[in-house]
Amino acid sequence: MLDLTEKEKKVLKILINGLPICERPYYKIAQNLDLSEEEVLNIIKSLIEKKIIRRLGITLRHNLAGIEGNAMVAWKVPEEKVEEVGNALASLPFVSHCYLRKTYEDWPYNLYTMLHAKNKEELFKLIQNISEKFKLFEYEVLFTKKEIVRKHAQYLL
Repeated sequence: MLDLTEKEKKVLKILINGLPICERPYYKIAQNLDLSEEEVLNIIKSLIEKKIIRRLGITLRHNLAGIEGNAMVAWKVPEEKVEEVGNALASLPFVSHCYLRKTYEDWPYNLYTMLHAKNKEELFKLIQNISEKFKLFEYEVLFTKKEIVRKHAQYLL
């Protein structure tokens, strides 16, 4: 575990809650923390180098943006191919999550992907293409019944 400075903790807390929506978000963070914009950028760079921050990005509320073809797909992938297939699926632009999970006697699926498409018809075409390309013929498509909560994880720093 790495020891974080107080400045690093403060910058992380703000980043976890999301960048301010403005022309110069790092300058705004700097103002809020009584730092220079350059200090904030150097802290972020350092946190990336330490691998505490993997990347900075945006979260699209796909349901509000009209992207209606979304589903988790549970795939049965042979153990000897799971790394290769997992890395290939994770690199696809329409895959936002890709996880390896434990299997069970009555649930043989070990690789999970979250796929996003404009509509269900397009989604099923993407799934069919993956199935054929990687010869993955055992899978389950899991649609969300209801979103109960969607929020960023809160970390105690």
